[in-house]
Amino acid sequence: MSYCRWSSCNWSCDLYVYEDAHGGWTIHVAGNRVVGEVPKVEWPVDQSPEAVARFGEGHRAQMAFLETAEREPILLPFAGKTFNLPTAAACADKIEALVRLGYHVPAYVVLVLREEARETQENVR
Repeated sequence: MSYCRWSSCNWSCDLYVYEDAHGGWTIHVAGNRVVGEVPKVEWPVDQSPEAVARFGEGHRAQMAFLETAEREPILLPFAGKTFNLPTAAACADKIEALVRLGYHVPAYVVLVLREEARETQENVR
């Protein structure tokens, strides 16, 4: 399961974070960012034909923009690097450190990882 991907928050996320099938939690740090504002996608809250059509239109506009979008290198430490951390808590710590350096990631990612770490601690007791 991934916590966030490059496409999270309309392609403004700099990290791809997931619990790794080979063990631990993996963070891939982007090496570049899209220049300009990526068209926003309206995620359907229901499955009505209108909502699904709006989503499809937004997605197509987003993909068309990304096809020709300029990208700029991220000039921060760890750009393009990958980390594998042993625990959800260690992963949350690393993400917080990356955010302090200037990387973009949805705030919920750290919150979810912290909750998973708490649940793991409770199950160990």
